[in-house]
Amino acid sequence: MNVATVVDVADPTDEPMQARPGAAAIWRALHDVPDPEIPIVSIVELGIVRGFAWRGDVLHVAVTPTYSGCPATDVIRDDIRAAMRRLHIRESRIDMTLSPPWSTDWIAPEAKDKLLAFGIVPPGAVQARVNVAGISPLRKQSRIACPRCGSTDTSLLAQFGSTACKALYRCESCREPFDYFKPL
Repeated sequence: MNVATVVDVADPTDEPMQARPGAAAIWRALHDVPDPEIPIVSIVELGIVRGFAWRGDVLHVAVTPTYSGCPATDVIRDDIRAAMRRLHIRESRIDMTLSPPWSTDWIAPEAKDKLLAFGIVPPGAVQARVNVAGISPLRKQSRIACPRCGSTDTSLLAQFGSTACKALYRCESCREPFDYFKPL
């Protein structure tokens, strides 16, 4: 298992720690942290928060980024630490866990609805058949529906869209480009 840990230790001149917040409060705080690249969904809805646990007076938050080179990882760490400080948690560790790797199966159903409304087609929004023959399975994928007009007459423009975890498509009916969250 690959784990990177970031520690946030409060200033020793801070006031004494108050009562430890409960699990529900911590989940609410994490649910309020937006994904920096797709701020309409939270890091919990996106499925990258795997859980948390107290070890002594330290809260450990396990996070699996959407992929190991995700450029938003540092921002996510900082945002989680800030959310925990707002709960008066003096020390937190963000454990970046790369195994098992993140999967689009971890995206919450309500987040898939939000993504689609935002113009990003989540995996599984439309039944698609993938022919894995050849170098690029995405080029063989069909029936990715346009999030704006619903047409399935769409074409892949680029393997990578606004971020590496998305592909860029164009609707041939309304001519609008859109991102497709690649299934992982």
